[in-house]
Amino acid sequence: MLTAFARAFKTPDLRKKLLFTLGIIVVYRVGTHIPIPGVDYRNVQTCIDAAQANQGLFGLVNMFSGGALLQITVFALGIMPYITASIILQLLTVVIPRLEALKKEGQAGTAKITQYTRYLTVALAILQGTGLVATARSGALFQGCPVAGQIVPDQSIFVTITMVITMTAGTAMVMWLGELITDRGIGNGMSILMFISIAATFPSALWAIKEQGSLAGGWIEFGTVIAVGLVMVGLVVFVEQAQRRIPVQYAKRMIGRRSYGGTSTYIPLKVNQAGVIPVIFASSLLYIPALIAQFSSGTSGWKTWIEAHLVRGDHPIYVTLYFLLIVFFAFFYVAISFNPEEVADNMKKYGGFIPGIRAGRPTAEYLSYVLNRITWPGSLYLGLIALVPTMALVGFGANQNFPFGGTSILIIVGVGLETVKQIESQLQQRNYEGFLR
Repeated sequence: MLTAFARAFKTPDLRKKLLFTLGIIVVYRVGTHIPIPGVDYRNVQTCIDAAQANQGLFGLVNMFSGGALLQITVFALGIMPYITASIILQLLTVVIPRLEALKKEGQAGTAKITQYTRYLTVALAILQGTGLVATARSGALFQGCPVAGQIVPDQSIFVTITMVITMTAGTAMVMWLGELITDRGIGNGMSILMFISIAATFPSALWAIKEQGSLAGGWIEFGTVIAVGLVMVGLVVFVEQAQRRIPVQYAKRMIGRRSYGGTSTYIPLKVNQAGVIPVIFASSLLYIPALIAQFSSGTSGWKTWIEAHLVRGDHPIYVTLYFLLIVFFAFFYVAISFNPEEVADNMKKYGGFIPGIRAGRPTAEYLSYVLNRITWPGSLYLGLIALVPTMALVGFGANQNFPFGGTSILIIVGVGLETVKQIESQLQQRNYEGFLR
């Protein structure tokens, strides 16, 4: 693998792409440490040090921003508005006929949907930026910190608008940096930035485990966490690569004196067809009640119940709801992202058929049957990956957004595998041995 990396850097055009990607990553990481105007940086650092062990409701978003959210920097919102906008547009494509027609138009329609995603990203950035500024001004961003109410000393309208505009511009720049990587670098730019944001939280989180440990100065806990993380990564790699290949045969067609078709191929159905989307959906949905309870005043019964059962990540009710929501959203997302009838119609149009299955409706029913069968183990796998690291690491003082948790492992492994495959394909084009044998 190291030899393949060395050969990749010896190839001029591939070396330029790798160095360009690394340069964009450096710019992105620098932006995550530049505070926005109107924020008292010393008070922010004081509150971060006091709240290091518990990041509260904003832990997930803070992880996706590489720790920039709680520091209230230029890239505080990170890639999260773009992820949300992309998911919303993907869901609306199934509901709105106009978007579905654009998706079928090919490259021109995809470019139009991408433009809509950019507009929606900016709108969501304004909304989320306003919420973050309001939360910081009220002192709710760091509960229990004595100087939480002094993070934004000047609470005038001008300063507030400046802060929101700065964070919105930072989100637009992150989106632009991601598209630059996609066009001129290696891999999908947004995925790469998401990968870097999550990986940036690893060193501090691992060292916190070591500092909180009591066995051999914390090194026993540190080594155990590393071992558990490696096992989980291996399991995720194994399942992410697993797929059910449905054979497809294309009939021969005679056009003039030439014979076309007659080839054999397959439809790859992944065991985890939904990816990490169900975990993100479930996490976001469970944050809503806790967020409402945090901003509500008084000590009503429903608020007390939510704070007791839906805030702690290791509570049995929270764990059960989290698992069930992941399973539900796995089936839901697969149902809207893969259309068996459309696949069957395309196969019939080009003379393809599954051996032993009639073309048309029987093919669609067979594809739907197979998809439901493999979605069950895929959804259960997602639920276990999301919960097992959390429960196993509670004894080490890890919070629910520990980097070796389900969401971070799935994203890091998925992005890593995809990027390695892209580098490998470019190496193989030059007759070099790739990473995956």
